[in-house]
Amino acid sequence: MARRQPGLSERHRKIMEFLTKFQDANGYPPSIRQIGDSIDVKSTSLVDYYLNQLQSMGYIEREDRISRSIRVLQPVSAAGTIPGKVAEVIRGAGSALADLVSIPLAGRIVASEPLPMPVSDLNYYDAESSVDIARSFLPTKDINDLFALEVSGDSMIDAMVNDGDIVIMKKAASANNGEMVAVWLDDKDETTLKYFYKESDRIRLQPANPNMGPIYVQNPKSLRIMGKVVLVIRQIRSYAG
Repeated sequence: MARRQPGLSERHRKIMEFLTKFQDANGYPPSIRQIGDSIDVKSTSLVDYYLNQLQSMGYIEREDRISRSIRVLQPVSAAGTIPGKVAEVIRGAGSALADLVSIPLAGRIVASEPLPMPVSDLNYYDAESSVDIARSFLPTKDINDLFALEVSGDSMIDAMVNDGDIVIMKKAASANNGEMVAVWLDDKDETTLKYFYKESDRIRLQPANPNMGPIYVQNPKSLRIMGKVVLVIRQIRSYAG
C-alpha cells in the first residue's frame, strides 16, 4: 500500500488515484457522483468538500458549478513522494492543514416526516468516514462532543438545510426552545431533525418548510434528544455535467 502523503488522508489519495485513472481512460473528468461511487460516499456535498480541500492544496483545479471541470495538476505518485510544486503548497498551507479536525460521520438523519431507523444505522458508515473542518469554524474547542450526520429530506429547507447536506452536531440530552435538534422517538423507533419547542402539555417538533406541519409529542419521556446542530455544510449542486 502506498504511503499517505503529508496533508492527504486515505480518502484524498483514493480520489486522486480515481481522477487520474478516469481521465486517462476516458479523456475527460468524472462527475461528482462517479467520484463518490469510487470511494463509497453517497453524499455529493461530502465529495465536494474533499475536492475543495484538494484544490486548496494545489492537487487539482476546477471551475465552480461545473461538474466535469476537474483538472489534475499534480498526480499522487504510487511511491508516496510529493511533487515539488505540491510540497511548496503544503508547506505554505501548513498552519491551515494543522488546524483541520476530523469529525466522525455517524450516519443519516431524516429531515422530513420521521422514518423508522434502527439504532445500528447511526453507525452504518465505515470507520474511515469523517468530515474535515477548520477548527476556527467550530463553536467549541471540545471536538470529542461533536459528530456529523447526512441530512435526508427537505423539511428544514427554510433553515438552509437541504437534502444531502451535512450537519455538525454537539451531543446533548436537552435543548432550549428554538434550537435545531436531532431527536429519537422511543415509542415509534423513529428519528428526525427539527426545531424543538417545549409547550405546556407537549413537545412540538417544528419543520422549516411551509408545506409541512409540526410533529406533536404528547409524552416527553418518549423523546430523546441526540444532539444540537452547530454547523451546516451545504451541498454544492452542479448546473452542468
